[in-house]
Amino acid sequence: MKNYIFILFVSILMAGCKPSSNTDLENHNILSYVNPLIGTSGHGHTFPGAAYPFGMVQLSPDTGLDGWDWCSGYHYSDSSIIGFSHTHLSGTGRSDLMDIMLMPTTGDIKLQAGTKEDPDSGYRSRFSHEEEWASPGYYKVNLKDYNITVELTTSPRCGFHKYTFPQSKESHIIIDLSHHYAKDSVIFTSLNLVDSCTITGQRNTKGWGEPGEKYWSNQQIFYAIRISKPFDSAKLALDDQFTKNKTAQGKNIKAILNFETNQNETIFVKVGISAVSIDNALQNLTEEIPEWNFDTILNENQSAWKEKLGKVIIDAPEKTKTIFYTALYHSFLAPYLYNDINGEYLGFDKKVYKALNFNNYTVLSLWDTFRAENPLLTLLTPEITSNLIQSMLMQYEQYGLLPVWPLWSSETNCMIGYHSVPVIVDAYFKGIRNFDVEKAYQAMRASAMQDDFGIKELKQYKYIPYDKYNKSVSTALEYCFDDWCIAQMAKELNKIGDYEYFMKRSASYKTYFDKEHKLMNGVSSKGKPRRPFDPFYSSYGECDWVEGNSWQYSFFAPHDINGLIELYGGKKAFASALDTLFSMSPNMSGGDVPIDITGLIGQYAHGNEPSHHVAYLYNYAGQPHKTQKRLHEIMTTLYTDKPDGLCGNEDCGQMSAWYVFSAMGIYPVNPASGIYVFGKPMINKAILKTGDNPFIIEAHNLNENNIYIQSVKLNGRNYNKLYITHQDITQGGHLEFEMGSEPSTNKFISSIPNRNEDEEQE
Repeated sequence: MKNYIFILFVSILMAGCKPSSNTDLENHNILSYVNPLIGTSGHGHTFPGAAYPFGMVQLSPDTGLDGWDWCSGYHYSDSSIIGFSHTHLSGTGRSDLMDIMLMPTTGDIKLQAGTKEDPDSGYRSRFSHEEEWASPGYYKVNLKDYNITVELTTSPRCGFHKYTFPQSKESHIIIDLSHHYAKDSVIFTSLNLVDSCTITGQRNTKGWGEPGEKYWSNQQIFYAIRISKPFDSAKLALDDQFTKNKTAQGKNIKAILNFETNQNETIFVKVGISAVSIDNALQNLTEEIPEWNFDTILNENQSAWKEKLGKVIIDAPEKTKTIFYTALYHSFLAPYLYNDINGEYLGFDKKVYKALNFNNYTVLSLWDTFRAENPLLTLLTPEITSNLIQSMLMQYEQYGLLPVWPLWSSETNCMIGYHSVPVIVDAYFKGIRNFDVEKAYQAMRASAMQDDFGIKELKQYKYIPYDKYNKSVSTALEYCFDDWCIAQMAKELNKIGDYEYFMKRSASYKTYFDKEHKLMNGVSSKGKPRRPFDPFYSSYGECDWVEGNSWQYSFFAPHDINGLIELYGGKKAFASALDTLFSMSPNMSGGDVPIDITGLIGQYAHGNEPSHHVAYLYNYAGQPHKTQKRLHEIMTTLYTDKPDGLCGNEDCGQMSAWYVFSAMGIYPVNPASGIYVFGKPMINKAILKTGDNPFIIEAHNLNENNIYIQSVKLNGRNYNKLYITHQDITQGGHLEFEMGSEPSTNKFISSIPNRNEDEEQE
């Protein structure tokens, strides 16, 4: 597999030109360490195509729509391409988008896409991974059946296609508006041949964001297409029947644009999109890609990626650099920009609004990302977090609640918790406060005091009984953490009554601790633990758990880990329970065990988010060497530089953000604490650009055998804590780990506060 970077007009092969120093890496070749094909195999669900950092457009090939591993539209196991669509989800466990698909072809006109088994039955084309290239903001592939080379790049709101055709009197560009992961999800499309170079229209779909009680989740996109060469003729097809009209409306519309091309003739296609109007799509296109210079837009895109990826400069082995920078790249794909260049966007009440002094963002996989992805953005790109919080408050105004899992202008309410809360609270205590704090508090409180999603039962019983609400324990445990976050904000705002109320709710995790089994368990409305109890059981149906089982959720109380340790009977017993978790059989019970539970080491499931903090918990039990050993195992066996290099859904950056933090040797176990707990570094040196002064993390004598931290220094002084604060990092400094092959005999302070302020008060 080859990996190319293309800069300006000349295509430069970078894979064999690795930099020899940090200066070279920072100034020139950082993009060469990003391989967007990582995660496109296995269960990673990533896409390989072109995107701008946090951009609206993700222009990528689609190879299949026929299964869970095709949530992004592409899977590395495929050998043929359907076409190139402009919106994709990154690493999610459900499929949607894939809007406005284009496909260049030659020869006979075909209206059907064809199948993987028989590509010749449609316009689908075979391709080879040996003739496929991907780097940040750029994708290239040769369509073997047509001998057409496709190159793709993007601006924030537009896609830019470059097609190099063979000599042919029958060259075509197909526009397929019915292309979607489920055809019955397309509810309306339109297409207008404005002139021989311009096409506009609309597409409305219903998918992940199903119709709810408040607002119909009609997902709409408007598009404007401009082509560098006038087409000789064009045909519109409605329900696969050609029409002589220049406009068409319906659920199944395709357009075939016909050209005569010379050998190696290039045709460029620019596509602007908008959720508001065709006029806005045209404006986005005109202002972001005013000319036909593909290389200029590519250079602007890659310059943006260099700036973002340059937030962290590392020294590490070559393979580790690729894994790290690809992870950082994936962390900077989502959330997605969701306002036009004039500031307009479609609200959750289906009215048009204008973002004033901020950018509006969508695609917030908060159940996943609150754990590491959002803290990483707050650390490295605080401007994105600031915009994100203002976007959340706009949803609150339009919808009445904070985001759970918003997709464009629809709330999917996918997964559990109200995890906008820790994102807002974490940002506030880290100094991001350019939003209406009182409104934010009221929004958090509104989400926590509604009567849906088990909260009515929580308010009534002071816990969620399993016989009153399905998925009760997972749901309640996540609420406990969110409620602790609200309590911290209430205390800060001197709302003492609310502080006491939400602190009590945050402690209700103890209700589910089954003293007989020493694990979390469902509790009935009569206060009795579930019997019989199977801690290995998980199901999509009736179950106490969401994408996990009792073993995987019994260690989730990140706001009160010391209290959790007490439930287990002390540090020794707690560490023993963790040992059992990692060493027992990975087998699970249940008729329909969730397919998301992957990356198993014992019952630890790294492929799904509830486990992500667990390896760090040995620190709290006074056995940090076990944290270091397990993290080394996870990072060396469950992350690779191959297409199947992710052991589970990437989930909009969470799987990757976990690696970015962990490879540097730190992790936000409590994502709203302002504290990063030490783990096991995978890189020799990292330079973080988080403020006026850089923060350097350095691991001395690090190699495959030296996986244990022997001692720590901060700014040249011996340091015996197992954590560092956000303030330590942002004010600049130097953190040094001395590594060795055996567990350290030095004594580290294992007491880690719930929040940075707690230590100061002590």
